[in-house]
Amino acid sequence: MRTRPIPAQAAALRLTLALFAGTLSATASGAGSDWPEFRGPHGDGTSAATRLPLEWSETNHVAWKTAIHGRAWSSPVVWGPQVWVTTASEDGRALHAVCVEKETGRIVRDQKLFDVEKPQFAHKFNSYASPTPAIEKGRVYVTFGSPGTACLDTSTGKVLWERRDFVCNHYRGAGSSPILHGGLLFLNFDGSDHQFIVALDKRTGRTVWRKERSVDYQDLGPDGKPASEGDWRKAFATCQVATLAGVPTLLSQGAKAFYAYLPTTGEELWRVEERTSHSGGTRPVAGGGLVYFPSGWSQGLILALHPGKRGESLDVNAATPPPTQLGVAWKTKRNVPKKPSLLLADGLLYAIDDNGVATCWEAATGAVVWNERIGGNYSAAPVAGAGRLYFCSEEGKTTVVAMGREFKKLAENTLADGFMASPAITDSSLILRTRTALYRIAP
Repeated sequence: MRTRPIPAQAAALRLTLALFAGTLSATASGAGSDWPEFRGPHGDGTSAATRLPLEWSETNHVAWKTAIHGRAWSSPVVWGPQVWVTTASEDGRALHAVCVEKETGRIVRDQKLFDVEKPQFAHKFNSYASPTPAIEKGRVYVTFGSPGTACLDTSTGKVLWERRDFVCNHYRGAGSSPILHGGLLFLNFDGSDHQFIVALDKRTGRTVWRKERSVDYQDLGPDGKPASEGDWRKAFATCQVATLAGVPTLLSQGAKAFYAYLPTTGEELWRVEERTSHSGGTRPVAGGGLVYFPSGWSQGLILALHPGKRGESLDVNAATPPPTQLGVAWKTKRNVPKKPSLLLADGLLYAIDDNGVATCWEAATGAVVWNERIGGNYSAAPVAGAGRLYFCSEEGKTTVVAMGREFKKLAENTLADGFMASPAITDSSLILRTRTALYRIAP
């Protein structure tokens, strides 16, 4: 992508104005109506909604059902009267953005954004349109990973800018979703060949900064060449911006390490290495002075971290960790989700593991509050609102559980075709995406 050089002072002023405008835009998002990116307005799956549906079926409490063509696991995002998702042809050659009218389910726009002559391999468990868009007033930001990223005008569908120059072999398909913060669009690229994170000017698509991962793990075979570079170097996680000790911090999980960056410059602030697992695929959560995330596949852990100071690094598997501010508050190997993200609310940390075991921990200590098998297999991240947790299974079952220190199952609901995408919450409704359709579930 070509960009016109900008004098340093003018560039700095423009970036400052963009950051301010981005903050105002984020603040303007409605408390209960908008779900602007993967896991909602706070990036943690929680909603301020006070009234949500409890029971439904294919014929009960369905405001509308709209078929979505192709094969895609991206989650819906909502702004104002619009719901957006992405989709792709089965072979990954055609990549689309789809806009649906929130009140009626009518397809407003079905726009092919990219043709891909030679798609990368995508594992059958993944799709060619798994990253979730990000949306704000007037603009939606859509990515398919290395094949292409674009910004569209939400009123006209006009492509305002696009990028197709990020080289990354996703190895088993892309999964990281973009997020917006302070005038910037952040994207993780963790492939078998290149691992980096970028910040783009959301107005123009210009690269503001790009940071290569400082840990490049390579499992070397007897010939000295990488023996398993694909699985051990890739990741699918979505980043998060959290205020830690008064400092906005970009939290981003790579293949073998978890990083904290300065959002405005990409400076690495601190890093935690965890080498027994790989391919992190969730979005971290933060609160109460701690940061929480599952470390990934294989021998995964849930880690609760004390954030560090500039320049600190920690190997959580080291026999004698160095004396740093950066440290592990607690960790566990039990019922660790690989794909569904964690949910933090009111001092409790909730999770559903891939095999259908739901757990609640005390967020500060890691003490197990309750642990219950609810059944099924899970890829979707849980959401919470109106005092309830919603767990959506690959088989199409949504289990509704009361939030709090006592496990109480409130309802079980089933829709056809199963869930790979995570729900969105808007007003008093759930927007659910199954493998073949988009639903609005209303009380």
